[in-house]
Amino acid sequence: MSRATRLSDLADLLGAELVGDGSREITGVRQLDSAEQEHLSFLHNPKYVEDARSSRAGAILVADASSLPGRDLLVCPEPYLALAHALDHFHPRESPPPGAHPSAVMAEDVELGEHASVGPLAYVGAGSSIGAGSTIGPGCVLGREVVVGEGTVLHPRVVVEDGCRIGDRCVIHSGTVIGSDGFGFATVDGTHYKVPQIGIVVVEDDVELGSNVCVDRAALGETRIGRGTKVDNLVQIAHNVQIGEACLLVAQVGISGSCKIGHHTVFAGQSGCSGHLKIGDGVVLTARAVAIKDIPDGVMLSGYPGRPHREWLQTNANIQRLGGLRKRVKDLEARLSDLEESKK
Repeated sequence: MSRATRLSDLADLLGAELVGDGSREITGVRQLDSAEQEHLSFLHNPKYVEDARSSRAGAILVADASSLPGRDLLVCPEPYLALAHALDHFHPRESPPPGAHPSAVMAEDVELGEHASVGPLAYVGAGSSIGAGSTIGPGCVLGREVVVGEGTVLHPRVVVEDGCRIGDRCVIHSGTVIGSDGFGFATVDGTHYKVPQIGIVVVEDDVELGSNVCVDRAALGETRIGRGTKVDNLVQIAHNVQIGEACLLVAQVGISGSCKIGHHTVFAGQSGCSGHLKIGDGVVLTARAVAIKDIPDGVMLSGYPGRPHREWLQTNANIQRLGGLRKRVKDLEARLSDLEESKK
């Protein structure tokens, strides 16, 4: 339920500069095109300035007050981040009751931290521990000797296989499987023999994994996702992959086995990399780009096979000119043929 908050109090809460009527009461947050007088909205992208000017919103989060003269504003350097805090204020997450639901199945030696919750029909295996304030949603399955840190949320039907470890303040969305077997087979005379995958997965603090993400356990050692990394839906992370801190992996990315991904690296939608590669810090793979060799720090990669973005743009531009070039060549061939005929 939304709660009315004076705009001046909201400015203090968000660390924003108030421009306009601080006594205005705000009851919630909406988009520019659907907001009414009692709502807060936000302007993050300058392309939507005209939408903001015509919006009925009572107040707008902005970075620059000069773009909206005469409006009640909350001015802050990062409006999008302030929006996140405003949403937390108006729509706080409801914590389930602490303890285990009667229908949950838990081994006798499971350690359940203070205010931690295990939802209906969840299963938690022997030797596992769940940190203080964490939530294990309905239907989740945690294997043996799983560790979940403090303040972490597992949404319904998440599976965490034996021995895997999840840090503090993580969010794992429904359908995700952490610790499934890596795709490892020894092929002899046309027959594929399974190689046992006996490693684990380590998910560090402040990681978010979207729905239906698959993170394979290592064959030996660890598959690791670094602190603060955010992973979108439908991403495959293969065995023994090492992902650095604060990376972004967008929907349908595929990371092949034993790759090492640096810090602050971005994989855009449907991009990926071949196995056993080293991808440097700050690398960006644009949509559908595929790395097939090691990539140094700071490179933007596009296309298949992946190559520097500027080179890829030049190649595409040249491809667009091929039709005209073909016509010119045919015209030249015809003129040359006519010239040769005239000399006979």
